[in-house]
Amino acid sequence: MLVLTDNEILRLWRSGLSKNQLALMYKRRFNQRIKLIRLEMHNRHKGRFMSNYQALSHVERVIYEYIRNGGYK
Repeated sequence: MLVLTDNEILRLWRSGLSKNQLALMYKRRFNQRIKLIRLEMHNRHKGRFMSNYQALSHVERVIYEYIRNGGYK
């Protein structure tokens, strides 16, 4: 399971999901991926979990960049 890409974030946002819902999905997928990485013995301390604030800032950056470049009219 991969983390949401920028295109997937934009597609879901245009379909009606809010920034907060997208941030929650992004955080959940990211943290699941970190958990899978940590299952290996030599990677048990690698990776940091993402907070709500970090996930929301990533989603907002993607959306605002899209709006700024004229994609949303």
